[in-house]
Amino acid sequence: IGVGLVSFGLFFVLFGMLLYFDSVLLAFGNILFLSGLVFIIGFRRTFTFFFQRQKLKGTSFFLGGVLIVLMRWPLLGMLLEAYGFIILFR
Repeated sequence: IGVGLVSFGLFFVLFGMLLYFDSVLLAFGNILFLSGLVFIIGFRRTFTFFFQRQKLKGTSFFLGGVLIVLMRWPLLGMLLEAYGFIILFR
């Protein structure tokens, strides 16, 4: 279930980008991606990964970007998410 949710989440994010940053598709893709991540590695591991002391800056940018996309500012939200993603996984 988790791999399917992550796959659909990535598909909706990419499809939302192809359709000139459609905010509904991007928001749906973000929600599916995060819920799939929880199904794959578990709630506790997901929480501890995102909220480690050295990763709080990346987490705040990533989750802030998700929130901005949900508030219908897709371009700014995706830029914040991308920056947060790079900081999280460097």
